[in-house]
Amino acid sequence: MFTFLLVIHAIIAAALVAVILMQKSEGGGLGTGGSPSGLMSARGAADFLTRSTAVLASVFVALSIVLAVLAANRQTVTIDPTLARKPAVAAPAAPLAVDQQNGTAIQAPAPASNEAVPLAQ
Repeated sequence: MFTFLLVIHAIIAAALVAVILMQKSEGGGLGTGGSPSGLMSARGAADFLTRSTAVLASVFVALSIVLAVLAANRQTVTIDPTLARKPAVAAPAAPLAVDQQNGTAIQAPAPASNEAVPLAQ
């Protein structure tokens, strides 16, 4: 619905620009040739272009308000996962040792100093 109204809005905007550019700067309209009466006489063209400009401008403003209300009430919430923080990696726990006498797991003692612990080979 929103996309359809947006396309209609763009078409109305293009038509409004075309109608405005067809008018003379003095308001004379198309202004050349034709019979003294009728739609495409100088006076008829000016009246037609003036009326169509007023109608297109009114529809353009009304549709702009409708689109603004629809855009404000849209409830689509999307989360961009590309900017999510990675969870902090916890330091590995000290390995468990198994007591050979009774078969229970015991915590290995921590190193006595802050020196690097050599890796098992």
